[in-house]
Amino acid sequence: MTIVRIVIADPRTGSPPDGGAVNGRQLIVLADDTGHRAVPLWLPGLDFKLLWWLLDRPAGDAVLAGVLEETAAGLLHAAGVGVTAVDIEPAGEDVPELRSDTAAARVELATAAGTRHVTVSAGYGLKLAVVAGAPVRVADEVMDRSAVPVRGEDVHAPFLLPSAVRPPGDPGQRQSFEPRNMAFTDGLDRWELAGSFLAAGRPHWQDYSRAAADGTAVLASAVPEPSGSAVLFQEIYADDYRGRTVTFRGQLRTAGVVGQAGLHLAAGRPVDPPGGQLRDRGGGSLTAPGSSDWTWHEVTMPVPGDAGVIRFGISLAGRGRIELRDPELSPARPGTRE
Repeated sequence: MTIVRIVIADPRTGSPPDGGAVNGRQLIVLADDTGHRAVPLWLPGLDFKLLWWLLDRPAGDAVLAGVLEETAAGLLHAAGVGVTAVDIEPAGEDVPELRSDTAAARVELATAAGTRHVTVSAGYGLKLAVVAGAPVRVADEVMDRSAVPVRGEDVHAPFLLPSAVRPPGDPGQRQSFEPRNMAFTDGLDRWELAGSFLAAGRPHWQDYSRAAADGTAVLASAVPEPSGSAVLFQEIYADDYRGRTVTFRGQLRTAGVVGQAGLHLAAGRPVDPPGGQLRDRGGGSLTAPGSSDWTWHEVTMPVPGDAGVIRFGISLAGRGRIELRDPELSPARPGTRE
């Protein structure tokens, strides 16, 4: 087995083979420093951000609320079970290469009855390895098939977008960050579901649902008494908007809203959780309780100079349903103060 190091990439630079973008799968690298080679993995956005938080936090910090791997590691420790290794491997013998869409994690556990193994998702296994302080390993034969040579210190270089490795000072190759799939012609591609309900644990993971059809996105409660709140949002990088005022607008229609529902606009770091630390740096345009026909709403906010991302979409807290169509994100319209 080859012990590897988890290296997080800037989420702007990953180039998934299927063309995923900022709020699709994001790049991490499993680096074999001794062999000067590396294997890329593209994790789902939430797995990527949680792994980033865990790797980036100072030693001894408090447990992160809602990170199930923290809870699992604590329960295992209390039961006298140790996580001794996490092996990242292909999901089956028919897929010998380590591919992002099929990779799995085989967790090695030391118990009183001997060594046991449990297979989980690659993202879960990597986070569990971090919180448990266990080594991450890849089979030698898998490394031989999947790893690429790394020259120099930058293990990300073989996997970056071409624009990310161009020499600085080439404005003709500058990347722009714009809203995409605003008419929902590609369903909910580039739109994510998040919110405080996910931190309530597995029993509440299905409390809210999302859908898209006929140019309309829908966020709705899926149980009579949903936990917390949910946000259906798109995330773009703030590079083109820092220091400016932006407006998010769209038509909303609601049905049976008991709590709060409306537009959502916020700015923060790429690793800030939606609906979490962003609350003091954003705003919304709420609808009235009950039901309403299509009505234009908008919310305007300045984008701080240190913002990494802008998130925009619709939010719902409590029972009900909210629909969005014709969304627009733009610098403040004429007559709005910048």
